[in-house]
Amino acid sequence: MTAINSPVLIKGLNHWFGEGEARKQVLYDINLTLYEGELVILMGASGSGKTTLLTLIGCLREVQDGSACLLGHELRGASEDLLVQCRRRLGFIFQAHNLHESLTALQNVRMGLEVHGPDAMTHWKDASARCLSLMGLEDRMDYIPANLSGGQKQRVAIARALVGNPDVIFADEPTAALDKDSGYDVVALLKRLGKARGTTTLMVTHDPRILDMADRILTMEDGRILA
Repeated sequence: MTAINSPVLIKGLNHWFGEGEARKQVLYDINLTLYEGELVILMGASGSGKTTLLTLIGCLREVQDGSACLLGHELRGASEDLLVQCRRRLGFIFQAHNLHESLTALQNVRMGLEVHGPDAMTHWKDASARCLSLMGLEDRMDYIPANLSGGQKQRVAIARALVGNPDVIFADEPTAALDKDSGYDVVALLKRLGKARGTTTLMVTHDPRILDMADRILTMEDGRILA
């Protein structure tokens, strides 16, 4: 495969936190290529830099040094308008579900479409219901988060990430709140999206139950990706 097939192409990426004497380097010379349709798992101890890397590639932090090319766009020095355009083509799944407590499951999933403009909202109810059904929540669409279990809330958050048909999905411990079968089903769904739509997924996880689903497994240690 070549860079044409690479929605994510990272070269020489470094990152620091803090200022002055408190400045600390947290990523060192990261080189990473993700290919279209891949499911890549990123492992490593807490504090190794996994989440920082995800947020940089996902346009949630400013790229300080090196090159980060996402969907054909260089993120270092990118304008806010370009970053917004890129974010609209991404799906984010975090360990904390971040649902709006006053909205139903269906309405929470709808929020994943709102960034795409009025055209995407035309059939929001059908699209949201379809994603919830994929998560096995067809009988929980009208429930507010307070009436859902932890695992059900996480599946709503995953449906919200998928409803906009993203080109790239960034997932940070997406199966942490799920039982074995539910976690495996979610990763199997992401795998199918890769095969059917070319969706690329980069997943941070400590969950050994799903490692056999990955196309590649990468390990980070002290801010570096190990060979």
